[in-house]
Amino acid sequence: MTRTEHSTGPAPRRGSAPARQVATDIGRVVKISGPVVSATDLPHTRLFDVVRVGTERLLGEVIKIDGDLVVMQVFEDTTGLQVGEPVEATGEPLYAELGPGLLGGILDGTQRPLETLSTDGNLYIARGAEPPRLDRGRRWHFRPAVEVGDRVGPGDLLGSAPEGHAIEHRVLVPADLSGIVTAIHAGPATVLDAVVDIDGHPLPMMRRWPLRHARPVANRLPLTVPLITGQRILDLLFPVARGGSAIIPGGFGTGKTVLEQALAKFSTADVVVYVGCGERGNELTEVLEQFPRLTDPRTGAPLMDRTVLIANTSNMPVAAREASIYTGITIAEYYRDQGYDVAMMADSTSRWGEALREVSSRLEEMPAEDGYPAYLASRLAGFYERAGAVQCLGTPQRTGSVTIVGAVSPAGGDFSEPITQNSLRLAGSFWALDTALSRQRHFPAVNWLRSFSQYGLDEWFDREVADDWSQLRHWAAATLQDEGDLQEVVSLLGVEALAAEQRITLRVGQALREDLLQQSSFDDLDASCPPARLLAMLRVVHAAGAAMSAALQRGTAITAITSATVLADLGRMRRWPLDNVDEPATALTQRIAEEMSSL
Repeated sequence: MTRTEHSTGPAPRRGSAPARQVATDIGRVVKISGPVVSATDLPHTRLFDVVRVGTERLLGEVIKIDGDLVVMQVFEDTTGLQVGEPVEATGEPLYAELGPGLLGGILDGTQRPLETLSTDGNLYIARGAEPPRLDRGRRWHFRPAVEVGDRVGPGDLLGSAPEGHAIEHRVLVPADLSGIVTAIHAGPATVLDAVVDIDGHPLPMMRRWPLRHARPVANRLPLTVPLITGQRILDLLFPVARGGSAIIPGGFGTGKTVLEQALAKFSTADVVVYVGCGERGNELTEVLEQFPRLTDPRTGAPLMDRTVLIANTSNMPVAAREASIYTGITIAEYYRDQGYDVAMMADSTSRWGEALREVSSRLEEMPAEDGYPAYLASRLAGFYERAGAVQCLGTPQRTGSVTIVGAVSPAGGDFSEPITQNSLRLAGSFWALDTALSRQRHFPAVNWLRSFSQYGLDEWFDREVADDWSQLRHWAAATLQDEGDLQEVVSLLGVEALAAEQRITLRVGQALREDLLQQSSFDDLDASCPPARLLAMLRVVHAAGAAMSAALQRGTAITAITSATVLADLGRMRRWPLDNVDEPATALTQRIAEEMSSL
């Protein structure tokens, strides 16, 4: 498979990958096993080449070659396919079409636009449909950034076209091309119209890139800047870096999908790629209905203006799940190369692993743990390694990032199963969802004792938010750990068995859990919390703990301290206005100090 970037235009050009000289192979189907089809008489076919199967020209991909037998996975329903039907080899790998028009789109696992496929009123996708992945008729206003006579190389900025209200789509020189700009075609253009000529060869805005290969970069950068999620428990205790990766394992009903949707809505990413991989149709329907109605809090424009949705529900062909993950990460890398910070939500990688397991079993491969193929770990590693913060190719100098957040759905909430364990070795942040917390209606149900983050981001928060951030963060983590230990004693002996100081720790830990970390995704005021607001709330809880300890030292009864009425006001912090938190935080801190002093 070639790694080069293809540009689709009216004429071939120097710098593109050489056209592969392939005889027109028309084979025939000899075996059908669900989504896995075997064929013969395809002598020129290579591994991972795209094929068209049957009279309906179903989209497939070669995954095994055994002598004269070519085995392929079909990304569409194979019901009714018969032995003896033709198989056409295309000689090309599975590509993504990249260019203006991706944002705001709703695609299936192989990048076909679902809106186009549903225009005939049919609830189900017609088999063998081949709609253009990018709108060929829509015109974009190209604004050049180069002049005739300029020498350009891989990744250089050629110009831009506004894409929605939020993103300036930057048109770059393909990764395999360099030369002299000989003509510029400014103004309205479709994705296939030439916008720049390089050495006399026309260059359109649309690119093609093989899904299974990472796009090239100039350099990898250290991960020193957080991706602000708007979720207090994540930003405070378990932050993820821009360009990092995180996994969200949790059993049924623990809120994985809701949390991923909240991250897609409120994270500080410039572009969001949301992949619904094998999820239930009703859950994905909520996403498809909600996202077009949401307003981007940063720009005031519709959130879909900077979002790509890839929908591959559980009733769609299983092989397409595997492709959906690669489609999503390829689109994410494309916007990263333009200098944007991209967040990719994969919901869920467990369904992706199940697709690998089903195809592997039909190939009669030797199963590994829990029936998954032996190459599961390497496939997961290849996916998560495509995250990163990078220096992009070309000029002007720019940086971009892809942050991957993958949901994992372990059967029965068992974190020892292969998908969770293999993902755990690859991700820098581990957000473990707890079934017990979800049953208590504590959301996000992230277990603060099992989760962790390996990204050292305290220096950034101390510099950009406040210099006491890391100090308060470590205090909160230690208090929650102590409170967890004390809860075990309370469950056995009762709260009266604790010393007075320990009962204060228990009460402060309760405030941290219920008043700070708990957050509602369905409350407009509480759905997202910026770091400044989070810090103000944390300072109030810390001040409350200090005031309680001071009251105890003065000889105040511990029952009077822990039952003070003012402590109930901590639960109302989430109702503070978004734009002004200093005034209510100061007022509450003073009331707590006054009431503790008067006890």
